[in-house]
Amino acid sequence: MPDSTLLNLQDVTVHYGVICATEKVSFSVASGEIVTLIGANGAGKSTTLRAISGLLKPSSGTITFEGENIVGETPNVIVSKGIVHAPEGRGIFLNLSIEENLDLGAWTNPDSDSVKQQLEYVFKLFPRLLERRKQNAGTLSGGEQQMLAIGRALMAKPQLLLLDEPSLGLAPQLIELIFEIICEINKRGTTVLLVEQNAHQALEIAHRGVVLETGKVVLEGPASELKKSEAVQKAYLGG
Repeated sequence: MPDSTLLNLQDVTVHYGVICATEKVSFSVASGEIVTLIGANGAGKSTTLRAISGLLKPSSGTITFEGENIVGETPNVIVSKGIVHAPEGRGIFLNLSIEENLDLGAWTNPDSDSVKQQLEYVFKLFPRLLERRKQNAGTLSGGEQQMLAIGRALMAKPQLLLLDEPSLGLAPQLIELIFEIICEINKRGTTVLLVEQNAHQALEIAHRGVVLETGKVVLEGPASELKKSEAVQKAYLGG
C-alpha cells in the first residue's frame, strides 16, 4: 500500500446557514487506497464529499490535494486537478443518450484519442452501457443509471474518485456487482473515497474506514479492525 498522502482534510467545518454539518473533520487518503466514510444519515458524510469537490465551501479548515490547499477553488477547477464526484442520486442527464452522458464526463480532456481510450475502458467495465450506448439514460434501470454515473465520472480520468451512496436503492446482486467494479477501478490505479450506508459491504472492500457521528470523526482505522470493533458492529453492522 503506497503511503503517499493524496488528500488531507484538517479541521474541516461546514455550515448550512447556522447549522453546523461537520465540525473539525480531519482524515487523510493515501494514493491507491479505498477509504470509506460510514455513519448514520445526517452524520456529515455527503457534506464532506461536497466540501472536497468544491460544491460547498468550508467555514474553516484546509483540504489539500497533492499538497495544495483546494478550499475556495470552483468545482470545475477541482475536476481539472483530478478529483471527480459521482453524487448521490446519480445526477445523470435523462434526456441524453448513454454516449452523450459519457462524452460530457470527458469535458476536461482535449485529447480525442485519450477520450476514446477512456470510453473503451468504461465500456469494458460496464458492458451493459456498451449494449445500450444509443439509448436515452432515462430508459435505464436504477442499476444501469448508477453504472452510467460512475462511468461518466471515470471519463474525466480521476486520480481520486468520490462515490456517494453507489448502492442506494439497488437489488442485492447489483450491489455486489457495483462493489466488484469499485475494486476493479481501484486496482487500475484510481484512489476511491466512498460514502456508503451499507457499512458491512463498504468495510469489506475498503483499506481504511472513517466513522462520522453528528459531523465529527469518532473512529478511524484499518477496515479490518473497524469490522471487529464492538461499537461499529452495534451501530452499523447489526451486531
